[in-house]
Amino acid sequence: MTKLRALVTGGAGFLGSHLCDALLANGYSVIALDNLLTGRLDNLAHLHAEPGFEFQQRDICEAFDVGRVDYVFNFACPASPVDYMEHGVETLRVGSAGTLNALEVARKHGARFMEASTSECYGDPLQHPQTETYWGNVNPIGPRSVYDEAKRFSEAATMAYQRYYHVDTRLPRIFNTYGPRMQVKDGRVIPNFMDQALRGEDLTVYGDGSQTRSFCYVSDEIEGLMRLAHATEHDPVNIGNPGEFTILECAEKVLQVTGSKSRIRLEPLPQDDPKQRCPDIAKAKTLLGWEPRIDLETGLKLSLDYFRKAVRERSAQESTSRKTSGD
Repeated sequence: MTKLRALVTGGAGFLGSHLCDALLANGYSVIALDNLLTGRLDNLAHLHAEPGFEFQQRDICEAFDVGRVDYVFNFACPASPVDYMEHGVETLRVGSAGTLNALEVARKHGARFMEASTSECYGDPLQHPQTETYWGNVNPIGPRSVYDEAKRFSEAATMAYQRYYHVDTRLPRIFNTYGPRMQVKDGRVIPNFMDQALRGEDLTVYGDGSQTRSFCYVSDEIEGLMRLAHATEHDPVNIGNPGEFTILECAEKVLQVTGSKSRIRLEPLPQDDPKQRCPDIAKAKTLLGWEPRIDLETGLKLSLDYFRKAVRERSAQESTSRKTSGD
């Protein structure tokens, strides 16, 4: 029997690489594409000996075809604030041209298509918690707009291909997710806090720390995505953890788990930073029988060894770089 073949764009990224693992574990053959702008080959190193796995370094903003595929998972996009603000135009291109090219592959081969959308489509929400029917409150010209609007275009393109070309699409809106393979200092809350706590530096909290986020451990997130891939829903579905924490509470959890003696330092709030972010997952519970199982403290403990190693490696690289530059 021929194995189902899945294409994962952005396959060397944080979520993309975990998705490759899950697909292989479920008996798929997997081809991962990544231009390595923000993805890392280290995230896939453990898969190179897998007979059902193939990696290609490729920019999906250029038209491409990898042959017959049964599933297309479009996860190619800079996702951290540090990355998408540095690579703003590339983020807009991959959300537009890249998404359209990936949709064309699905259309050509009759493949099911999943677009990795985001809670950022809700912007700084005026509805709380956020349901899938909420249209959002997004600044289309602010510094975060390169990511927000790229993803909103991706959603529109995905729904258009479903309506006009009958491509079998799935549209998860992914909320804050964390765990092994995240880059330290990537601008997202948990890797920033873990990095600062493990280095003994002050934890940087923006504003007064009362803004909220909801954090989903990566294994829960991937399970939700896999369930959605095999469901029949075309409209958006929130996939995230409804456990809501203030940023100060998250910082305190990180200090507790790491045992760090770092202090918390308040800094000015960046423009358009959302004041609240929490998914209503009633739809996911009903349609998928899914809800996250791992609480924040447990997830941080599961992530700790990875972040310790990542921080050590980054510190060693920075030390080598300083010596090489003569500082």
